[in-house]
Amino acid sequence: MYEHPAAPLPAPRVLTQPMAMELLTADLAVRVDTTVGYDSRDPHALSVAFHLLGEEPVVWRVDREMVLTGSLRPTGDGEVQLCPAPGGGLLLSLGPAGGRAVVRCEQEALARVVRETFVLVPQGTEERHLDWGPLLASLRT
Repeated sequence: MYEHPAAPLPAPRVLTQPMAMELLTADLAVRVDTTVGYDSRDPHALSVAFHLLGEEPVVWRVDREMVLTGSLRPTGDGEVQLCPAPGGGLLLSLGPAGGRAVVRCEQEALARVVRETFVLVPQGTEERHLDWGPLLASLRT
């Protein structure tokens, strides 16, 4: 069986940006240090790592285009939802219904990171950065 030779993958491109966010509770907002990351090998997603006291970071994956949409209007379904916050912020609701954490971040700071990801991997070229080999190999067995 003939197999079309795969084009070589571009070199991985990684971006990390420390960012302060606030965990919102019923009574107050608690500052949480986070790191927003991007790896071109997972070209559609940002990682948001929440650095909690003495624990391993809690990491959530968020679609990069969803962040842009969420800064304009509510978006998302299930365990990840975003919407504009009063005062120009962005609210991230993370987790299942009844156990959701709501985090506020500076919308412009997060949007700046997303714009940088589109420089690294332009919209519409994401599939060129995915390594389909392991998936295809698993389907053959």
